[in-house]
Amino acid sequence: MAVIERIYTVPLTGAYRYRRRNRAVRSVALLKEFLARHMRSNVENVRLDAGLNDYLWSHGMTKPPRRVKVKVKKGDDGAVDVYLLEDAKEAKEAKPKAPKKKAEKKPSTKEAPSAKQKEVKEVNAEKKEKGEE
Repeated sequence: MAVIERIYTVPLTGAYRYRRRNRAVRSVALLKEFLARHMRSNVENVRLDAGLNDYLWSHGMTKPPRRVKVKVKKGDDGAVDVYLLEDAKEAKEAKPKAPKKKAEKKPSTKEAPSAKQKEVKEVNAEKKEKGEE
């Protein structure tokens, strides 16, 4: 028996029927159930790729994606391996990020203390000396 490869768009909107704190967990379960049904296998035999799991949890526990495109491979032993479709990864990487421009260093605006400031410092120093004596 040969390896079976398929591509599916799996709807995960059913996870939004459950309370917020269980949505990402439920979306993983829904994905496994969907693929077990369509690949004619058991839920225990469905294994998710780490990248796909990261994608499902990318927006946190409360807001999993509504649908996901996956590439599925079923081996001779009945094990079903699930991967995130490469198009989704390439689409994110295809957007070139503009390099951040570093702010140019401005010349320091602080100058040497003016004559008035020097006088004030001297007067303060004299007052401190008189107070100590």
